Amino acid sequence: MDSEQRSFIELFRTFLEEVVFTSVRDSALTPLGELVQDYLGVDIATLPAVTETIGGHRLIDADIALAHLAARGESRLVGVTNGQMRWQEDLPGLLVSRATFAPGPVDYASVASGPDSERQMVTFGLRMLEFDGHRIALLQRSARPDFGQAHARIEVLAASPDIASAVIHEIREQMIRLSVLRGQVLSLIGNEYGQGAAGATFLARPTVTAEEIVLADGVLEQVRRHVVGIGEQRARLTSAGQHLKRGVLLYGPPGTGKTLTVRHLLASTPGTTAVLLTGASIRFITEAAELARAMQPAIVVLEDVDLVAGDRSMHGGPQPLPFAVLDALDGLDGDADVTFLLTTNRVELLERALAERPGRVDLAVEIGLPDVAERRRLFALYARALPLSAEAVEAAADRADGVTGSFAKELMRRAVLTAAEQSREVTDVDLQASLEDLLSAREALTRSMLGGSGVPHGGDGVHYSASYGTPMSSSLTIEPDE
Repeated sequence: MDSEQRSFIELFRTFLEEVVFTSVRDSALTPLGELVQDYLGVDIATLPAVTETIGGHRLIDADIALAHLAARGESRLVGVTNGQMRWQEDLPGLLVSRATFAPGPVDYASVASGPDSERQMVTFGLRMLEFDGHRIALLQRSARPDFGQAHARIEVLAASPDIASAVIHEIREQMIRLSVLRGQVLSLIGNEYGQGAAGATFLARPTVTAEEIVLADGVLEQVRRHVVGIGEQRARLTSAGQHLKRGVLLYGPPGTGKTLTVRHLLASTPGTTAVLLTGASIRFITEAAELARAMQPAIVVLEDVDLVAGDRSMHGGPQPLPFAVLDALDGLDGDADVTFLLTTNRVELLERALAERPGRVDLAVEIGLPDVAERRRLFALYARALPLSAEAVEAAADRADGVTGSFAKELMRRAVLTAAEQSREVTDVDLQASLEDLLSAREALTRSMLGGSGVPHGGDGVHYSASYGTPMSSSLTIEPDE
């Protein structure tokens, strides 16, 4: 290194020191900082903030918990000025900075607190309140992925970190006790910015009765006993040392009634927290499991789980999401009153450990294609409000071999549409014509989409027991491809 290089390095070091010194010298309490320091009565320049990250689906619970905390005594809620810049700073940065952050209007958003209710929630606001005789300042902010804030946060400033940590602990407990999510039916969703941040959508609890479901004899009763019955007998089972956590797998062709069965189970468990995950939202399985643990009794529904939990060998190696599903099934204690309810159209693609290992799935039930007696019941069910003769409906069911309830439902709609286009009531002739149309060669793909392929499920030689999904054929088992 020559003298010119050494001179440049020394000059650059001096420049950096001056930048740091100027930054420290110029930083001072902001107007917001002066307000907080005056309230706390201590020098806040060196106080650390204790931060709690909040999932988007739990922010409304945090807002309720904070409002409850503030209501215990005198408190003040203020907003923060300086537009978008405030989203780039943590709480200490808002209080001690060269920028001007001052008290301003509080930011609110109207968010759902139930299927038919809303709440005005603080999305950016600073609370000053007392906790166990100590004054604290608390910043409450929602996620803003567009500004690099992927998660909601609560930041607490107090005279000591121990006080701030105690506040966070109290907020967690109140979030569980006062949660608006408890006993609700929810779906977890993402957004275009934050693929890892789950928000919650409230859904109305289904009202599907047992009379609306047509399955093979004993199947619905078997599933109900495992999902509903265990919950009803939780006290006796626990006292006898038996576990409550259970995993149920419903498998079979599309349109045979798996989703309808799930809806009936949700209708049969009022007061139970239910989290529905389907498609891309299954990536929130970890959040769903954590929510179920906190809000038990709970049901976590994973629809079409084969889309993410398929045999790893078919994807060219280990997949993070299948592992997350397995971890969620394994992660809860046995005494957790939580049901994992899985559905799939292609059970042969499921990871073997997911389908067979006790403790993950302990009841696997095939929801198969209806036989002729079940088809008659299905056709009669969907024709019950129509002026069709019982003989015509029964004859249609007898002809439509290998079809599902979805096929019957669509058949009745087409018959009604045919009559409606001619401004008259539907007749047996319309039913027969619509059946001919749906059974025609040109509607082969439609029948397949409705679950009516005409090929019995398991035509590849694999048959599953109704208890554990274990292959019954001695000549073929489900193994990863060689």
